[in-house]
Amino acid sequence: MPIQLPMAPKDLTFAVTRNENAKTPEEREQILANPGFGQFFTDHMVDICWSEWGGWHRPRVQPYGPISIDPAASVLHYAQEIFEGLKAYRWADGSIRTFRPEANAARLQRSAARLALPELPTAHFIDSLKQLIQADADWVPSAPETSLYLRPFMFAKEAFLGVRAAKKVNYYVIASPAGAYFTGGIQPLEIWLSTQYTRAGHGGMGAAKTGGNYAASLVAQQEAAANDCQQVLFLDAQEGKYLEELGGMNVVLVTRDSKLITPESDSILEGITLDSLLQLGRDRGYTTEQRRVSIDEVREGVASGEIVEAFACGTAAVVTPIGVLRNADLRIDFPVPAEPVSLSLREELTGIQYGRVEDRHGWTVRLDAED
Repeated sequence: MPIQLPMAPKDLTFAVTRNENAKTPEEREQILANPGFGQFFTDHMVDICWSEWGGWHRPRVQPYGPISIDPAASVLHYAQEIFEGLKAYRWADGSIRTFRPEANAARLQRSAARLALPELPTAHFIDSLKQLIQADADWVPSAPETSLYLRPFMFAKEAFLGVRAAKKVNYYVIASPAGAYFTGGIQPLEIWLSTQYTRAGHGGMGAAKTGGNYAASLVAQQEAAANDCQQVLFLDAQEGKYLEELGGMNVVLVTRDSKLITPESDSILEGITLDSLLQLGRDRGYTTEQRRVSIDEVREGVASGEIVEAFACGTAAVVTPIGVLRNADLRIDFPVPAEPVSLSLREELTGIQYGRVEDRHGWTVRLDAED
């Protein structure tokens, strides 16, 4: 059965101001022919205010453009900021859908709670996506494996220099057309195992989707690139031996006795793509385990043949096989099976997202009209 989403609150009525300098149809089509990722943006954005005394108010759709903030805005000094990422897909019938938005709304709420920001109600979150799509539906591409990437985000806008939670916050949604992630075919990743840097620590902000976690990963990503690796894998901050996650993706190990194992830690961001893939695995009869996984277990499991495959997953790439995990002191070459479970799961998940495969779990939600 489809998920029953709460109706948008009656008091949240969006004012819409059309962009008088919107791209022409010809300019838009030129962009959509080769959008890349995160390089171009649609004509409009959503803006909702929050204050301690007024709650959520003044929702609006307005022309995309610069945001004016005071130099003393607390986000610039104390980093009270969170965000989400999900996609809008154009189906063969022309409709526009997204995937599990209520899960993104819940994760945004968990992130907000951790950073002492107000929690945006799920109905407000989903309505904000629908409002932006209504304004910018023509920006959702139709070419295979393309989508419109949606970026909701929230930050503390109050101007003050005292160290406390801000009493004035803004929530926005912007959108960017995204081309096919793998233009030359899916190739296994070569991943650098970081031992010098950690992404987050116990009791920190690792489980929140906040910019600081990504900032912490960038120097390690540079180290990976300097060693000809495409991604970096972090270990735990306490003992330095348990797998955490990549800079922006979760890790899954496949065993010969049909298990899907993924690292568990309070400093790992809960992945919606990961959770969906694990459910599809269970649908196929796989056992799923979320637990601590040491680098020694991985090395020994590959050597013994117990681990038969590894992959990374996230919103942007969906699923990418892992070929090599290495650093100056270690190298693990993962098996590359003739029929990878990872790519089969990817095909099923993307099939659901684009409407090619039956949505047995009611994960897809229409954005351009009511179902």
